[in-house]
Amino acid sequence: QVQLAESGGGLVQAGGSLRLSCRASGRTFSSFVVAWFRQAPGKEREFLAATWSSGRTGYTDSVKDRFTISIDNAKNTVFLQMNSLKPEDTAVYYCAADPAPKAGAYDYWGQGTPVTVSS
Repeated sequence: QVQLAESGGGLVQAGGSLRLSCRASGRTFSSFVVAWFRQAPGKEREFLAATWSSGRTGYTDSVKDRFTISIDNAKNTVFLQMNSLKPEDTAVYYCAADPAPKAGAYDYWGQGTPVTVSS
């Protein structure tokens, strides 16, 4: 089992930045794919970025030039650096982990951290 805890959300003005953290307990991230998702009110959950144990990263097109996913293995924490935030980035942000996610299905999820971007 692995428990995930996100932090770092909050209120920010458009154009600003936030760094979200996802800390794992129970197991290390070293053998997991770790991803960030978000869900805005009334919308479906959206994949944002993922990092593999090989160091490979992947992003959805809408954030790839503004968001950066990274991992600190010593702290067992994955980060999502979000720059040039827009009001449409307002959502609850979740991290997820899985040894081998199939069709985007992850076994472990955090509780989410809300992000509000004001215009």
